[in-house]
Amino acid sequence: MHPWLHLVRVGNTLTAFAGTVVGGLAARGAGIPGTSGFWFVVLLAAVSTACVTAGGNVVNDVLDRESDRTNHPDRPLVTGAVSVGAARTGAATLLVVGGLAILPVVLIAPLLLPIFLIAVAALLGYEFRFKSVGFAGNLLVASLTGMVFLYGGAAAGNAWVVVPFALMAFGATLSREVIKDMEDAEGDTERRTLPRVRGFGVATTTARLSVGLAIVLSPVPLLTYLAPASIAGIMYLASVVAADALFVVSVAWLPGRPHFEQTLSKAAMTVALLAFLAVAFR
Repeated sequence: MHPWLHLVRVGNTLTAFAGTVVGGLAARGAGIPGTSGFWFVVLLAAVSTACVTAGGNVVNDVLDRESDRTNHPDRPLVTGAVSVGAARTGAATLLVVGGLAILPVVLIAPLLLPIFLIAVAALLGYEFRFKSVGFAGNLLVASLTGMVFLYGGAAAGNAWVVVPFALMAFGATLSREVIKDMEDAEGDTERRTLPRVRGFGVATTTARLSVGLAIVLSPVPLLTYLAPASIAGIMYLASVVAADALFVVSVAWLPGRPHFEQTLSKAAMTVALLAFLAVAFR
């Protein structure tokens, strides 16, 4: 993989792009719309999300260079494939482009600007302050993931429809972040993460309760605005049951096998994204 694609974590960046589009489609309903106006706003919002995600990932690697020598020795800043100066310039450029992307449509979708500003403030607050204190940082990252769907919903002019998805994404991401801290506990000597401060038992319980939140909320669309017997309802139910099953397995063996568990959690989130997309066909 090209060092810059590795640095921005291209998989996470593309997932954030897709999450924004899915949020927009789910908020609008009526299948996959063909109107150019809808796609213009939603795709600009998705580009904005991708840029902010990529920029945040670069900032993360710049600040985590020392711990990454133990936890992630293949990262580009550790290997020297990308210089620290270039990474800093790249991060700033990505964040600025993320803001510029939504300027042409901010009057059409006014909620985009406050969500963008809150997200960037939360991201920088996490990187420069709250990451070192552990669980508060986990909460911020989980909130940022939830905002991806709200951002797409705001672009479509109906953010409230995707609030359950944002809360589900919050719970699932919080679980994965805690599991990642369990995996990285040995190298996180300068961070007061939950497993280091409270122990792996408390971290395991927190990860499981967070997944439980996502699972408990998963029937909400079926109980509110989806007809269970409709095509959208059937598609959603099939996908969300599969995602919920994967989420259960993703915490089943904790505190053992944290790398496998967090990888499985990521796969479950991808399946959940398909469930959210099903709502677009209501």
